[in-house]
Amino acid sequence: MVVRFPAVGDAVLLTVLLNALAERYGRPVHLLSSGEWTPVLLGHDPALSELRLVASRRSPHWLTPSRWSAVRWLRAHRGPVYLCDPDVHGERIIARAGIPEPRLVRAWQHWPGDGIHWADWWLQIAQLDAADVPGPARVPQVPPRPRLVVPAAWHDEAGQWLQRLGLAQRPLVLVQPGHKKTYKRGRLGTGTHDKHWPAQRWATVIRGVLAELPDAAVLVCGSAREAGLAQAIVDAAAVPASQGLVINGAAHQLTLQRLAGLAARAVGMISVDTGPAHVAGAMDCPLVVLYGQAGWKRWKPRSASGRVIALGPCEPSPDAKVMDIEPAQVLAAWHALQREEATA
Repeated sequence: MVVRFPAVGDAVLLTVLLNALAERYGRPVHLLSSGEWTPVLLGHDPALSELRLVASRRSPHWLTPSRWSAVRWLRAHRGPVYLCDPDVHGERIIARAGIPEPRLVRAWQHWPGDGIHWADWWLQIAQLDAADVPGPARVPQVPPRPRLVVPAAWHDEAGQWLQRLGLAQRPLVLVQPGHKKTYKRGRLGTGTHDKHWPAQRWATVIRGVLAELPDAAVLVCGSAREAGLAQAIVDAAAVPASQGLVINGAAHQLTLQRLAGLAARAVGMISVDTGPAHVAGAMDCPLVVLYGQAGWKRWKPRSASGRVIALGPCEPSPDAKVMDIEPAQVLAAWHALQREEATA
């Protein structure tokens, strides 16, 4: 049993742990989690046996039926429990379920610091044992990179979506300007965030990409509530029809399923440090990713065959901002990425 309440990127990274545990124990893993994106991203993975979701970890227990169900489910479980969140919310669920300490693997008691990538750390956690229920004494032969198991229907639907937008015959470039804190408390609030990059800078990069690929379509990605942000970038780019297309993808129901399908066929993505970049990396989409305070050493997407170029600090840096990165740096990285992909 794994207990983990992930954001989108965390869910993608978690596939390394699930895969490693399933291989080590010889059977799929149970997962207690949260977020409407989690069953979308993980629901087809053969490493996952059963997934239960908690609707809210912060609301009172007596008002949250999904927590009652989670506690009953945990109580019925007799194997090791890998607790992979350090906050009090997971602890409270574990305590209510009465899981004894010798059946717990507390991942964050083994955190070696920010110098390790999530994928490498998850492989280390998969080799740990709960005192009362040790696992098989074998090291799982799992690559230290995430995976997404995507049904063929997602690819088909992404193709149909492109067809409806008139983009099916064009090379596709994805731009991901938003992140999970772009839209907070009912409004866009990117200006003071360390991952903020203004529309004019995105526009400069888009024009540079289309100067090299005039037949391409640039799809500005995002959730429906980020459609205004995406439109500001489209408007700032002001690209004539003869020089390529710039489309507000956020205004056209760009679901995670569609994003995965699109990433599999795109020539590349340019993104801030955010979950959709990890989705794209897992789909082998070539990536340029812009980092602020968190740095990229722990968070850089990993891909089986797609090249990933990270810009910004390697290590966490409290004063770093994506604004420190110039459009010329992004375009240089993009051109390098395309040259490498062309010769691969």
